[in-house]
Amino acid sequence: LQGPRYISPVPGGGFVVSEECGDVKVFMSSRKLLCSLSSKYGHQFGNPAGVCMDMDGSILVADEQRRTVHLFPEHGAPICLVSTGLRRPAGMACSSSGHLFVADTVENCVKVFK
Repeated sequence: LQGPRYISPVPGGGFVVSEECGDVKVFMSSRKLLCSLSSKYGHQFGNPAGVCMDMDGSILVADEQRRTVHLFPEHGAPICLVSTGLRRPAGMACSSSGHLFVADTVENCVKVFK
């Protein structure tokens, strides 16, 4: 890993980690690298920060530099979920009821998206 920042568990005992160098990596329970989201999806991150997984098994990534949150489904192209209203997204969490919680460090608050 190069500058690991945020980490989140994924089903089956694995985990996902954002890196300062601009990538997000997914590891299996054996700690073996499963994939890089940049490589798998051809997505260019600015500065990935918070990561989490939703109830459908998609990985969500907050990008501090681009002020966005993208969803990376297991199959298909990335989807931009949040493109406005964030100044510096950091940590994130998904609830079982479908809400996305994003800590915005510039505005000193947690924003909730459905």
